[in-house]
Amino acid sequence: MGEIAMLDWKANLDALVEETMAFAKSVRVEPLVPRTVVEPNRLPSMNWTGSEREEIARRVARFKAHQQRFKREREDYAASELKRMLARRY
Repeated sequence: MGEIAMLDWKANLDALVEETMAFAKSVRVEPLVPRTVVEPNRLPSMNWTGSEREEIARRVARFKAHQQRFKREREDYAASELKRMLARRY
């Protein structure tokens, strides 16, 4: 009786492996996120009517103004969150 049980176990295992392989071949995996092509941001072309130094200075000034705006927005947000948390506390 021991040999019969061993043969059944092996037959069941072989059947399970075969069924699993068939299932794995039938499953089609789709990517979770659709692939998109991201174009890099292009800098505007340089204005060659003035000197390169003036163009660089204008770009640096725009960049600094942009960074200052971000800094103000972060500080305003942090202050509003702190005010909201303190209001809940009391």
